[in-house]
Amino acid sequence: MRAARSLVSVLAPAHEHEFEARRGLPEALPEGETQLWQGSPSAWLLARQALHVDMVAAYFGALVLWRAAANWHDGASTGDMLRAVAGMLPLIALALGLLATIAALMAHTTVYTVTNRRVVMRVGIVLSISFNLPFAQIASAGWRQRGAGGDIVLTLAGPDRIAYLHLWPHVRPWRLRHTEPMLRALADAPAVAGVLATALRQAEAERQPAPMRAVMLAPAAASPAAGPVTATPQALPQAS
Repeated sequence: MRAARSLVSVLAPAHEHEFEARRGLPEALPEGETQLWQGSPSAWLLARQALHVDMVAAYFGALVLWRAAANWHDGASTGDMLRAVAGMLPLIALALGLLATIAALMAHTTVYTVTNRRVVMRVGIVLSISFNLPFAQIASAGWRQRGAGGDIVLTLAGPDRIAYLHLWPHVRPWRLRHTEPMLRALADAPAVAGVLATALRQAEAERQPAPMRAVMLAPAAASPAAGPVTATPQALPQAS
């Protein structure tokens, strides 16, 4: 992963988004809007959770064992067996290196921003796209623990949806028809969830006397196939 970050520094210049009035934002914040938090995904968590590097490495490991076992079964000498296995290693290293580089590029070019009025997602390696999600368009939000980090999932209100491929990998897996944007692979997900929960609650209070919606972030199921992320009016502890 360290080599991947070095390659990213060469491929992606320090100021790859010169058109931005402010890092991660397509324009300067209007009067009355303040930035509460800004961050990016963890490249390592993104590689494991979005690109499934662990599964790919396990698959290649199984291939290496199968190749070694096949040579042993055919009566090959130890030297021949090691040479046969060693011939696979450069391609395996190349494949894993490519995945690590893609994850590092994704993390480097992604910026999530939470203000007191909206969530902004700047994503894209080659073509940068910014998604502005005003709090009024967020029906509910939830966070879920994912290993050492976590994700924050946003459910959008109204009929408008963002295309799944436009959001990937910053989208809840397998929600193709009703896509749910996701601040993915955050190392400090619980802290970010608290910031967003407070901002949503305050924004809802400012819209009174409209009925108060449930906006506090609740832990969601760790499995992408689990039910929809829920929100409750009380802050809940982190899921075990």
